[in-house]
Amino acid sequence: MALRRAVFLDRDGVLNEAVIREGKPHPPDNVSELRLTADVRECLADLKKEGFVLIVVTNQPDVARGKQTQPAVEEIHAFLSAELPLDAIYVCYHDNADRCDCRKPAPGLILRAAAKYGVDLKRSFFIGDRWSDVAAGQRAQCQTVFINHNYNERQPETSPTFEAASLRSATDWILKQAN
Repeated sequence: MALRRAVFLDRDGVLNEAVIREGKPHPPDNVSELRLTADVRECLADLKKEGFVLIVVTNQPDVARGKQTQPAVEEIHAFLSAELPLDAIYVCYHDNADRCDCRKPAPGLILRAAAKYGVDLKRSFFIGDRWSDVAAGQRAQCQTVFINHNYNERQPETSPTFEAASLRSATDWILKQAN
């Protein structure tokens, strides 16, 4: 069986708007605070039409930090799954101190998803808006797309394959690479 192409997507700042506090991105606390990003439905539909598997890979350390509950995160994921043509959502609930292999920038969740869905990582893409997304995608050998929201935080240490201003420009670039 031929391996499939995938687009791995970060959640906050890519599929939904990040909540900005003091220039730094944070996840929404619940579904009522969740706002989908502009064109997300159309972008994901375009990628699906091209045959990509769509897999969300997200760090949600606020659960480990006691600032968020796992049921609230799962409710957000249920909403996203119902609204968007996603194939899977992989989530890491750990914090840095846990030293797990699933928390980005580690590529563990990407590798698990690729194994389960028969994905050719070298022909796949990772779209994210933080340095850890770019690093995780690179460690998994994906092409990386950095949506630069100019957050007041650390930037990618190594250049992404492509830097985009929005999910639309990221999607258009991926579709050009695919053809």
